[in-house]
Amino acid sequence: MPVKCPLSPELAQLHDAPAAEQARRGYADTLREILQQPQTWQGTAARLAEEGADAMLRGLLAARPAHIVFTGSGSSVYVGECLAPVLQAALGVPCLAIPAGTLLTSRRGVLPPGRGLLVSIARSGDSPESTGVVDQVLAAEPGYAHLAITCNAQGRLATRYRDEPRMHVLLLDERTNDRSLVMTSSFTNLLLAGSGLRHVASGDADARVADAAAAVAGAVFARHGDALARVARAPSAAAVYLGSGAALGAARESALKMLEMSGGAMRVLPETFLGLRHGPMSWLDDDCLTVAYLSGEPSVRGYEYDLLRELNRKALGGARVVVGESIPGDVLGPGGVAVELPGLYALEEAQQQMIHVVVGQLLAFFRCLALEQRPDAPSQGVLTRVVESFAIHAAGDGA
Repeated sequence: MPVKCPLSPELAQLHDAPAAEQARRGYADTLREILQQPQTWQGTAARLAEEGADAMLRGLLAARPAHIVFTGSGSSVYVGECLAPVLQAALGVPCLAIPAGTLLTSRRGVLPPGRGLLVSIARSGDSPESTGVVDQVLAAEPGYAHLAITCNAQGRLATRYRDEPRMHVLLLDERTNDRSLVMTSSFTNLLLAGSGLRHVASGDADARVADAAAAVAGAVFARHGDALARVARAPSAAAVYLGSGAALGAARESALKMLEMSGGAMRVLPETFLGLRHGPMSWLDDDCLTVAYLSGEPSVRGYEYDLLRELNRKALGGARVVVGESIPGDVLGPGGVAVELPGLYALEEAQQQMIHVVVGQLLAFFRCLALEQRPDAPSQGVLTRVVESFAIHAAGDGA
């Protein structure tokens, strides 16, 4: 599918290569799905503004849940980590993200009791945990309503509960059901869809709500693709990703993308800026890439700038990529790359994380190609697009 925004020379060369060449190098699906994100965000925003979706989300909030729990596995729970602090601040309702595997093994110790809303996030909805968690919570927690946000109309999460009145499904466009092993456009569209709870609560749900984010992502593709490719080609065996608040979820997702697409060749560490000082700073060696997602809040950025300047003083880490707006030169370090994105901080916080994740996707994609691996299916024989089936054991009193 041709893209509608300008591309940097390196991205354009890859995008315009013959289909046979893209297939030989194993990147056709991943590149298409990364580049389609601005368009698909606009489609998801339009879907959220539709009368049926708007009414469904309003009804779930009108029930006044005492808490909202986001769950999923792998990338999907990182969507929840991006959303939970944003929605808690906006809705005044305690929100948290809990991995689906943790709910399966330790539900009674981690799931808040009483009246709640469980938001299950999944690309395919076919991983064993997706329905295993819903089944157990439906049976054990009658006070919970359920919302499934998924990209796959045929998945079990979308089809299994059609006769269950407590389950509601928000289905995204089929284009977001990524064919690549790694989640890219599915991740950011699931994040945008989850933020729809904030939009209906504030009354600003609109088909144009993602237009500004699409424009900022277009700037990443047009102006920063080549610099990110150069960083990804530099010799490195490790990368640390830094984010505060909701950006920690974006850091976790970006780290996972690098781990997956490098076939495990890259060691990765997601951490908060302030948390890095408490031990993990010792992990930074001379060839460690540092990726910093700067907060849109000036007071938070002050802490982040201080940490980056401390790394400079201590000469810790190697290449550095800093993503933000009006980035001071002295936080970049020697040879650092500033992904300068005017308009980033005008976006709502969840959409800022969508942009951060796009930068992380490109770094991982280019690193994968530099390692002569195949972005569409890295780690052949180890990872699969959907986690293989495994037994779901009956929950006991301790679950």
